[in-house]
Amino acid sequence: MNRAARAAWQTVWALLFRPSPKIFYGWRRLLLRLFGARVGFGAHVHSSVKIWAPWNLEMGEHSCLGPYVDCYNVARVYLGEFATVSQYSYLCTATHDYSDLNMPLVARPVQIGKRAWVAADVFVGPGVTVGEGAVVGARSSVFRDVPEWTIVAGNPARVIKPRVVSSGAEQEEQVKQ
Repeated sequence: MNRAARAAWQTVWALLFRPSPKIFYGWRRLLLRLFGARVGFGAHVHSSVKIWAPWNLEMGEHSCLGPYVDCYNVARVYLGEFATVSQYSYLCTATHDYSDLNMPLVARPVQIGKRAWVAADVFVGPGVTVGEGAVVGARSSVFRDVPEWTIVAGNPARVIKPRVVSSGAEQEEQVKQ
């Protein structure tokens, strides 16, 4: 049954999702919802995004899967409100149990918190939670949970510093100067 659903999705992806114009975000949201994805208002999914199983995808309002993101969601992938996964990143929810000679598939969910940003070309491994407001630097590999409101980078990703966000009034003052 799963294979049939994935085959149907791949056909729809190739014929209707992938060739859709850049601005047709609503169309792509509709197609994903028809295949069981839970996609919030204003979410942006670029046409070049590869999604293995839409029924395992949940995107909060105004979240974004950028160009050429590969979402290998054997298990659930969740993006919180205003979360962004930038171009060429890979969200991986499955691995193999190498301690077993049969190497069975092991699936664990990936969670990207509200207002988090996964920058370009990042690998996020199975079972990882990127906390609310966290930033993962470009080309990083994330194998452990990322604390809320921190900036991490590297391979493997390590905490660089806390993420401090100025208030709207402070930002307006900086623009005036």
